[in-house]
Amino acid sequence: MKKSKFALLILLLLTTSACNLATTTRTPASDSPQPAPASPSLSLTETFTPIPPTFTSTPTLTFTPPPTETPTQTPIPTVESLKAKVTADKLSCRYGPGAEYLYLFALNGGANIKLVGRTDANNWVLVENSPYRCWVNAKFLEIQGDPKALPILYPGLKLIVSPYYPGPRWAKATRNGNKVEITWEAVPISPGKYSDEFMHQYIIEVWRCENGEIIFETLGTNFPFITVENDEPGCSVPSHGRVFVQEKHGYGGPVEIPWPPHEGAASTTPTP
Repeated sequence: MKKSKFALLILLLLTTSACNLATTTRTPASDSPQPAPASPSLSLTETFTPIPPTFTSTPTLTFTPPPTETPTQTPIPTVESLKAKVTADKLSCRYGPGAEYLYLFALNGGANIKLVGRTDANNWVLVENSPYRCWVNAKFLEIQGDPKALPILYPGLKLIVSPYYPGPRWAKATRNGNKVEITWEAVPISPGKYSDEFMHQYIIEVWRCENGEIIFETLGTNFPFITVENDEPGCSVPSHGRVFVQEKHGYGGPVEIPWPPHEGAASTTPTP
């Protein structure tokens, strides 16, 4: 019976303690996690307008090439003369600037010579060999300097004049593409007036256009006609030519060739 009362007392004490514990308020520690605040409620009537992204255009760069510079050719200073040495065994020195002119004399290989002029459009140069002057081909010389620095003396210098024969009184020319066919008055000479069996009775001097440049050349024939095989358009000055009669004492003429222009070009006959 005493045990029952004692158990009841214990039960009563436990019940009272539990009630006291239920009414006790705990203060949380500073390092405990705090509950997150409640999120505010959104109104269903609010409307969100998206803001379109703004794009900035990149300017187009235009490349302007620099101006093309045209190289300026520095003119070669003119000199009075140049020294040269003959590289051929024997070099013909002639009355005119070409292999068709009369032969004056030969220069020996290794000879030192003095050059005093040149032609306007080929590689023949004038030799001073007092009391004579004559023409040689520069490709058979070793020249001290640039032969283009020599003064242009031909055309300009007159060929030795024949005391026996005049030149032709007329000449004609026709064009067939780049070919030019030339005829002139025949001037027969006697057999005794030939310097040798290789001499031609007529000398034709031609300034013709090739690859945009004027080229000077001499042609020889024993007939009163000849064909210039190539005379192209595209030169800054017109092509032209003239005809001489040649005999062993000198030259008759010349007569100017009325040079036919290319199609569409004006006809001109300049005096060389």
